[in-house]
Amino acid sequence: MNLFKFFSLLIVLFISSIAFGQLKKLTLEDAVLGYYKGLYPKGLRNLQWVKNSNNYSYVTEKGLEIKEAKTQKEVRLVSNEELKKVLPELERFPYVESINEYSFTFTNGQSIYIYNYISKEISSVGFKETASNQDYHGASKNLAYTIDNNLWVNYKGENKAVTNNEDKNIVSGQAIHRFEFGISKGTFWSPSGKLLAFSQKDETNVADYPLLDINQTPGKLNSIKYPMAGQKSEHGKIGVYNPESNKTIYLETGEPLEHYLTNTNWGPNEKYIYLTEVNRDQNHLWLNQYDVKTGKKVKTLFEEKNEKWVEPEHGLFFMPKNPNEFLWLSERDGFMNLYHYNTDGKLIQQLTSNDWVISDVLGFDLKGENVIIKGTGEDAREMHAFSVNLKTKTIKRLTQELGVHNVQYNSTANAIIDSYSSVSTPKQIDILQLGKKKTLKTSLLTAPNPLKEYKYGPTDLLTLTSKSGERLYGRMIKPHDFDASKKYPVLVYVYGGPHAQLVTNSWLGGASLWMHWMAEQGYIVFTVDGRGSKNRGFEFESGIHRQLGELEIEDQLTGVDYLKSLPYVDASRLAVHGWSFGGFMTTSLMLKAPGVFTTGVAGGPVIDWKWYEVMYGERYMDTPQKNKEGYEKASLLNYVKNLEGELLMIHGTSDDVVVMQHNLAFVQKCVSEGVQIDFFPYPMHPHNVRGKDRVHLMTKVLNYIIKNNK
Repeated sequence: MNLFKFFSLLIVLFISSIAFGQLKKLTLEDAVLGYYKGLYPKGLRNLQWVKNSNNYSYVTEKGLEIKEAKTQKEVRLVSNEELKKVLPELERFPYVESINEYSFTFTNGQSIYIYNYISKEISSVGFKETASNQDYHGASKNLAYTIDNNLWVNYKGENKAVTNNEDKNIVSGQAIHRFEFGISKGTFWSPSGKLLAFSQKDETNVADYPLLDINQTPGKLNSIKYPMAGQKSEHGKIGVYNPESNKTIYLETGEPLEHYLTNTNWGPNEKYIYLTEVNRDQNHLWLNQYDVKTGKKVKTLFEEKNEKWVEPEHGLFFMPKNPNEFLWLSERDGFMNLYHYNTDGKLIQQLTSNDWVISDVLGFDLKGENVIIKGTGEDAREMHAFSVNLKTKTIKRLTQELGVHNVQYNSTANAIIDSYSSVSTPKQIDILQLGKKKTLKTSLLTAPNPLKEYKYGPTDLLTLTSKSGERLYGRMIKPHDFDASKKYPVLVYVYGGPHAQLVTNSWLGGASLWMHWMAEQGYIVFTVDGRGSKNRGFEFESGIHRQLGELEIEDQLTGVDYLKSLPYVDASRLAVHGWSFGGFMTTSLMLKAPGVFTTGVAGGPVIDWKWYEVMYGERYMDTPQKNKEGYEKASLLNYVKNLEGELLMIHGTSDDVVVMQHNLAFVQKCVSEGVQIDFFPYPMHPHNVRGKDRVHLMTKVLNYIIKNNK
């Protein structure tokens, strides 16, 4: 090396060391509140398609910008000043709930406003002060909402009570069945907005559960309805309300009363409602058609059975060119695939036969030749958009870059807004113009790395193999100054249950920022998605049936075996933490695999599945009466004496998901067995600790691990 090159290299190394030394340390408060501190990748606020047009819109400091998709030219700017002229009380530009080619809607106070940005006129639909569950139908400008346990509508500007039940056990217009089966709301406007279907539940037979409100003197009882596994549950109904006649009819869903009414769908012509009904055992479903005028069942289109469970989470996707045909998502062949039916119940074709999971149907193109779907593709850690030809069944992947893609489809523009990230890409937002021969891409945003000024280590995605040969996906986070010649303690972060996937090819691998803070304390943070987790197909997910905590523990210990094989892991200093099902898993690992972990922190844990809710609990465990052995084996009260190491149990005192009975019963058992543990309640917090108090929570969790994992 000549002298010039030598000194050049020294200068580069010197500058690099200065730059490295100037990097900031991530504080735990910054990590926990990272979204509010600007430490997550920036996006485009309120980005969405303008309905019935080739335009899209998003909110900036200037106001609402509307642009043409192909050229990116600004079509219109609705400035802050313009909107404040018609509504002076606005403090900032509101969240735009929907927008079409001439107006947009937003909520402010007790009204939904419709601003016509062409004529610059504003109108509103008001609702009562104590209203919730607002459901606005844009075309008809009708609004449904609830007050306490009753349902109201604002129809043609007039507020009307749809139900007037003084009995608080009868609840109308809210989501039923505790938000299971993909249920997210309880009101369903017909396509024209002239009729309103709504859910109703009778909770008379459901046990009351006490929660204590300590913010009053004396403390006050807050009683909720909580149906526990094997006990009496709610009775569901579907009503159909006609605002013109002010009359309601109820669908004659029949006996038994304790079954589940899921995925309420209007037919395109508004003559029929299609309802997916599931028995309480959750192993048999019927897709039923009901007459809207009489409420009578017309016919059952088809049935599905499975010895473990059936779980319909999607309704019918009617064909735009043929209202008598629809697509149906089902796991009947082992993976979520599309089936093409007519309304007589005849199967026309199985449209897809993928060995990967379809997660949603986004829409159809204008000619009705292709359906646009969202699914994992071959790598379950990713999410992509695909088009499927309805005649040839040809599948084309539309999003090519590796990663997790969140997409919005616009059939009018035949285009997709594609927002995606990966382990190496903080966020990229593009518009994809979908041509027959090729897809044209236009970039809207390339977000910079929000952590570029901070010290943080790499995220590695791993693939392990379970004892039975299944592929398991893992994630490892290391310190920024990782040294393979050293020995590092490990924190295993676990969930391990259904409907969750922790390891993804998204920014930071799907990890929370506090995990990087923990890594900077000299830790490796490790996670593995075992059997039972989502996006892997029915066989992978359903092996846990009737035996929660068996295969899941086995797969976590496979992860531990991998950690122990690494020369830079200190196998004598392993800790574990998780929340909810992850709290169940943390406690299970501490008790059923004693000695593996020195320290555990379990948040909001299920301790005994007989105290968990009917809908979720019975799907995976059946009832305590039918599966006594499974419930006994899963109950962590039976393993208290096995505890080795330090265990901290945490619970929100107002938890209405995993009620505090779980944790208190565990503490009681520890007392009676003479086993020492630590317990920390978060007064008046529900199932998780949010807001500024979450800084306190994560400080408590991570300090406990650092102190005791020695």
